[in-house]
Amino acid sequence: MPKPKKKPARLSPAAIAEIFARLSAADPEPRTELNYVNGYTLLVAVVLSAQATDAGVNRATKDLFKKVRDPAAMLKLGEAGLKEHIKTIGLFNAKAKNVIALSEILVREHGGEVPRDRDALQALPGVGRKTANVVLNVLWGEPTMAVDTHIFRLGNRLGLAPGKTPLEVEQGLLKAIPSHYLRHAHHWLILHGRYICKARSPACPRCIIRDLCLFEPKTPDPDA
Repeated sequence: MPKPKKKPARLSPAAIAEIFARLSAADPEPRTELNYVNGYTLLVAVVLSAQATDAGVNRATKDLFKKVRDPAAMLKLGEAGLKEHIKTIGLFNAKAKNVIALSEILVREHGGEVPRDRDALQALPGVGRKTANVVLNVLWGEPTMAVDTHIFRLGNRLGLAPGKTPLEVEQGLLKAIPSHYLRHAHHWLILHGRYICKARSPACPRCIIRDLCLFEPKTPDPDA
């Protein structure tokens, strides 16, 4: 008979609580690294950030958001005008089409406002579950978990919420993380994955939770 598959390693509730206590103490009020001026520009920035860096998006939107701060202004700028601003970003042609299309829907169906509703957000072109979660969390402080590549990696690598799909990891994290940490949890994890627990050569010697996570073998301290 084939051997039963070994369940992925999972941290204890006490260890998870301690991880988020440390992340919270180190950065009590984490913020998205995307620049925006209101809910609409946040939505546009998050749509543009798919398969692109926040820094790259910020460079592209620096002048754009001086001219465009609502969907009506975006429609006036037009698809060709938008492309001129975002042509340094990957997949800019498709993203420009989506931004113009979602702007039309916001004007036509939502009075030009970004809806505070997951289904309405996900009905917009270029807006998936992750983007909707970011908008709901950043604009309204809702306890959502926007699972990008960093959070998917950490959910599995650290043993926080092992899963085979982003949705599985999202649901596992929402269940495992103490509720009073959920408002900021996805930002803590994104920043930790971006700067410390990187995909290649994680900076374990600088990690404040290295004694708790289940990742092995840990990157050795070069000065040791």
